[in-house]
Amino acid sequence: MLKLLIPVDDSPSSLRLAEHLYARLAWYKPPVEVHLLTVRPALHGDVGMFIDSEQIRQFHQEEGLKVLAPIRERLDADSIPYQIHIGVGDPAEVIVQYAREKDCDEIVMGASGRSPFAAFFTGSVPARVLHIADLPVSLIK
Repeated sequence: MLKLLIPVDDSPSSLRLAEHLYARLAWYKPPVEVHLLTVRPALHGDVGMFIDSEQIRQFHQEEGLKVLAPIRERLDADSIPYQIHIGVGDPAEVIVQYAREKDCDEIVMGASGRSPFAAFFTGSVPARVLHIADLPVSLIK
C-alpha cells in the first residue's frame, strides 16, 4: 500500500494540493493511505505559566483543524479516506519525523508556504524538508 504524507498550511500552494492530490490518486492502484499533517508553532516564553498544558494542546488542535478544513472538505466530497495529524514544533523537522513514524513512501507538499521575503530570512520549509528527508518529496506549485 502506498502511503503519502501531505503537509498542509494555510498558504495558496497548500490549498492547491487537494486538486493535485485528487488527480494523482487516480494514477495509483487503490488503496492509497493519505496522511494530512499540519504543524503548529510552539507557543513561546512564559505562556505555560498562565495557561495549562491541556488548554495549549486544545488550542493547537483547534488551530490545526482550521488549517486542515479546506483540504478535508475536498477529500470528503470525493470520499477519499485520510488520517489527520497535528504536530507542534519546527515544521520541517516535524514533517520528516511524521513521514518516518508513519512509514510513508512519499511527502507531497506545496512548493512554498510563505512570502519570498520571509523565506529569505528564515528559510523555506519545503527546501529544508528536501534537505533532511530520506524519502521522495514532491513539491506542487
